[in-house]
Amino acid sequence: MYQNEKESYHQALIARLKGISGVHVTPYTDDGEINESLLKKIVDRISCAGIHTIVSAGNTAEFYSLSPNEIQRVQCLAAEVNAGRSLMMMAVGRSLKEAISRGKQAKHDGADLLLIHQPMDPFASPNAQAEYFLRIAESVAIPVVAYIRSDAMTISDILIIARHKNIVGVKFASTNLILLSQCINETIYSDVAWICGLAEGWAAPFYSVGARGFTSGFVNIKPEISLSIHSALEDGDYKKARATVAKIAGFERMRTKYNNGANVTVVKEALKILGFEVGKVRLPGQHQLSSDEHSELVAIINKLSDKI
Repeated sequence: MYQNEKESYHQALIARLKGISGVHVTPYTDDGEINESLLKKIVDRISCAGIHTIVSAGNTAEFYSLSPNEIQRVQCLAAEVNAGRSLMMMAVGRSLKEAISRGKQAKHDGADLLLIHQPMDPFASPNAQAEYFLRIAESVAIPVVAYIRSDAMTISDILIIARHKNIVGVKFASTNLILLSQCINETIYSDVAWICGLAEGWAAPFYSVGARGFTSGFVNIKPEISLSIHSALEDGDYKKARATVAKIAGFERMRTKYNNGANVTVVKEALKILGFEVGKVRLPGQHQLSSDEHSELVAIINKLSDKI
């Protein structure tokens, strides 16, 4: 690809990253294996709804509980059923060697770009984490989105990541909006998308400092609500966006239970309420909700269905 064509392609990706990045779940059968037919139905539902980017093997898909072979299988199936309708973003992470190896294969498996998970190693050095992103970005043949989940890295390290020629987006998942605002101001003339990595509830505050687009696990449940929020934000209608976010506030609050250990559990149990037998969350996530919590979730989902 010639340089001008490459730059044009990157700009097209950045424009689409300013939409919704929908992270699908990984459904399991009763014996704990990947339910491939149901996975296809879930991804197809998200894609057909018009979600701009499908994120495969993100945290909502229980990335750290999947084996490397399972990650590849999940991503291949997602790309197959998506069939080019949405952008396909495949997640990589864990060891540097593993991330680079999967990243090199991902394009062949149908990825348009990669999402690099921030290292979760308890002994990770902040500046070494920056190098981790850069080494992967240098080693793969497709564009990359860096997933930054904390503000432990210095602003200079974050900016080095954001300005890398092969990094087209930063999924920023920290509530430190002052840091985010500084990063956006420092890269105002750079080709990089700053994406809200904290889902619908934080999308409006992120937009207010210059970020665009947001990630979502809620798209597994009611993608039309997520699209309504995105449309309102793009139109600058913050009142409408806040009112729509308020409809799903109870759902999102439930996901923060058990120090976010119920994050995926709530999504999966909501899908079961809607008739999708996705199985339980793998350990070390919260295996399932209590009976009282499940009843609360049923009420939330029923109320959401009444509003549509």
